[in-house]
Amino acid sequence: MRLLNFTIIKLTSCLIVGIVIGYLLNTPLNIILILNGVFLTALFISFIVAKKQFIKTIWFGVLTYCLMVSIGILTTHFHNQIRFSNHYTKYLSIDSDSTKTITFRIREVLKPGNYYDKYVIDILEVDNIKSKGKSLLNIEKDSTKSALKVDAVFITKTDFKDLIHPLNPHQFDYKKYLEKKYIYHQLFISNETLLKIKSDTHTLFGIANKIRDYINFKLKPYNFKSNELAIINALLLGQRQDISEEVYTSYTNAGAIHILAVSGLHVGIILLILSFVLKPLERLTHGKVLKIILLVLFLWSFALIAGLSASVTRAVTMFSIVAIGLNLKRPTNIFNTLAISMFVILLFKPLFLFDVGFQLSYLAVFAIVIIDPLLYKYWKPKNYILDKFWHTFTITVSAQFGIIPVSLYYFHQFPSLFFVSNLVIIPFLGIILGFGILIILLAILNILPQFVAELYGIIISYMNNFVGWISKQESFLFKDISFGLLYVITSYFLIITGIKLFKKRNYSNLKWFLASIIFFQLAIIFNNYSKPKNEVVIFHKSRYSLIGNTTKNKTIVSHNFDSITESKNNIIRDYVVGNHIKKTEKDNLKSIYLLNNKTLLVIDSLATYNIKTFTPDYVLLRQSPKINLNRVIDSIKPKYIIADGSNYKSYIEGWEAICEKRKLPFHQTSKKGAFIIKY
Repeated sequence: MRLLNFTIIKLTSCLIVGIVIGYLLNTPLNIILILNGVFLTALFISFIVAKKQFIKTIWFGVLTYCLMVSIGILTTHFHNQIRFSNHYTKYLSIDSDSTKTITFRIREVLKPGNYYDKYVIDILEVDNIKSKGKSLLNIEKDSTKSALKVDAVFITKTDFKDLIHPLNPHQFDYKKYLEKKYIYHQLFISNETLLKIKSDTHTLFGIANKIRDYINFKLKPYNFKSNELAIINALLLGQRQDISEEVYTSYTNAGAIHILAVSGLHVGIILLILSFVLKPLERLTHGKVLKIILLVLFLWSFALIAGLSASVTRAVTMFSIVAIGLNLKRPTNIFNTLAISMFVILLFKPLFLFDVGFQLSYLAVFAIVIIDPLLYKYWKPKNYILDKFWHTFTITVSAQFGIIPVSLYYFHQFPSLFFVSNLVIIPFLGIILGFGILIILLAILNILPQFVAELYGIIISYMNNFVGWISKQESFLFKDISFGLLYVITSYFLIITGIKLFKKRNYSNLKWFLASIIFFQLAIIFNNYSKPKNEVVIFHKSRYSLIGNTTKNKTIVSHNFDSITESKNNIIRDYVVGNHIKKTEKDNLKSIYLLNNKTLLVIDSLATYNIKTFTPDYVLLRQSPKINLNRVIDSIKPKYIIADGSNYKSYIEGWEAICEKRKLPFHQTSKKGAFIIKY
């Protein structure tokens, strides 16, 4: 492949391999340091030998790549604070009392949940011992209290709670998601237990938050609607916490969610504006150097204000390299620029590699750079406006080729009208962003006319309404698409070989393309073969019972949900999509499930269990039946006791104690997750 001709791309690929290894394997630091030392020494010796003998040797390249892999492992280790000697987790098991006096600083404000306001915090002290590390903070919602400010320091007395692992098959693993952000515990407190202490420390995150608050304060008198102000914050300040669920879903279903994520388009427009404003500096002595410094400084200031998300960090890093290259009149290759930006970002933020935004951002840009020229050259309209719309279309389609497999893997849906929303919005997005920057500047200077603010609000509202209309065309939105990791790998193989064949039609490329089709078919066959054949799943759902019986590519669902709970429930959807199951049916909850040579007895609130015809293998307790479990065990002699989420906690604790005393296996779905019976 032509891409692999670039040395920086090879080095970046090796760094990525090292990061993956470092993440998956908990390698001791001394071994990693020895490994780096050995490869560095061997590389130096290889270089000296090759230089003296004037010969090109393969070993220099091999050792360079090995060293880069080991650097990837090392940087992953160094950035994980849990491995530091002063990480707060080192002090959690000092004594038996789990309650700790914790001093912390607010680092980031998150989107609130139904019952809690959420924050990311930096731990400063645990029981007066200076500590490091991040944690998730959940504060009970209180309408009389204002939100906590970034950089504010508080003391509270509570205990660290473990993050909750997914309790049902194929659910989103929020615990693993937070661990990739180096967050391993969470705190649950109320406002009354917080004691604010004075602090003169100001972090970059706090300064950025104050700037955002100041901008919103200046915009407040112009009476923007809540959805309008939320979109302004997303487009220009990179903050999406205030976007309503309805609006966010509309942008997602319309295939336009990338518009709300500050990325390359936003940063590119800002770079053009800054380059124009700072152009007079070029007349000064060393003016070009000063211009480059100011450009890079302003770009990174914007990235900080926008929250340093994966997509904005990628865009600002890339455009910083572009800005330096252009102003120094150095030719830049887009592949080198992308690879350098990725290399630099992963050195400082290695786990960005697993961030969905980071992956989609780079995949989209690579696809645009490779595929767009191939599509655009087939038709170049002479009409300027038509040409711009055609090029927007080719860019949009190219980006979709890059992100479709990963997008289907994470989100399991495909908005087929994505090109409509993008064709309408993208051509005007530059104007919307430029107008928005002007609005903010005029508001800060207190010279923003009311009619100009109203006009901008109307534009944002029209954009929201258009996206909402697109998202309502549900017949064009394909949901619940089963797409596993094997499909992702074979899909990219298919796309890459298809592009090569499209560029150059010869026997070799045709052979690889046909091979990719066969591999994709094999992936389909493998997934069909690996589907669950016969199994009953007792899912966990707080206050309710939910049972799924899967057989012959069909899941029969039984539950006692009310209509509201049923409409919001995604447990079965996650299960059938994750297992590539095509059909679901509803049925009533039963008292007995006959599963080939296994039997499941369900004891509900009626507490009836007098059976004499068989001995159940499993007993499911639901709806808190008032039974004497010892008597049940003596009477029907089950092999396993299961308690689902519909039972009272006190009942479950009593049952668990009895089973532990009698050495009978006991499964509590609220702790251990869904229980699966294969038959």
